[in-house]
Amino acid sequence: MLKFIKHNMETIDGISIYPIISLSIFFTVFVTFFIWAMTYKKSTIKELSELPFKD
Repeated sequence: MLKFIKHNMETIDGISIYPIISLSIFFTVFVTFFIWAMTYKKSTIKELSELPFKD
């Protein structure tokens, strides 16, 4: 089955750019989220972690 799909994908011109685009999007989103998480204020994180218990 994989051989059939691989053969069909090899015959399409310009399809080799899609894995590069998807990796770039994933890497950009991952790095952006990591930077956002590292720059978040610790006081805000503590407040949000106690939110379920504030009833």
